[in-house]
Amino acid sequence: MTAFINTPAFKALIGLVIFYIGLKTFAGGVKSMGNSEDLQSFITNPYWMFIGGIVCTLLWQSSSLSTTTIVALVSSGVLPLPSAIAAVLGANIGTTGTIWLAGFFVSDGMPTGATRQIALIHTGVNALMAATLLPFVQPIARFVGKF
Repeated sequence: MTAFINTPAFKALIGLVIFYIGLKTFAGGVKSMGNSEDLQSFITNPYWMFIGGIVCTLLWQSSSLSTTTIVALVSSGVLPLPSAIAAVLGANIGTTGTIWLAGFFVSDGMPTGATRQIALIHTGVNALMAATLLPFVQPIARFVGKF
């Protein structure tokens, strides 16, 4: 039995179970927070949610966690679809912080060379996409809402 517990497959399985439980707990906590009256002006404003998506993803260093949370909030009815679209656009920009941090630590300071070029392209493409789509979150939400 001890040999089985020390296998990489068992450890990976346990890690996935713990991750799933943590994600469900996190999503439940965020859902209950979304019912707060104090947050309604923030939640219903796509531009504030865009900034929130950036900040949360920078803090969590996980656009997957941000997007999972956004989907959970939309499915529970706490977050309107236009705000969710804006938050996902913000999460895409927030995730560029990861490459800047990685470049910072790899380069012992500000990224240089190819690392800097990759970080600039990653940031630029996500920023261009957000700048292009953010003004149109309402029509995008109406279109996506048909499906």
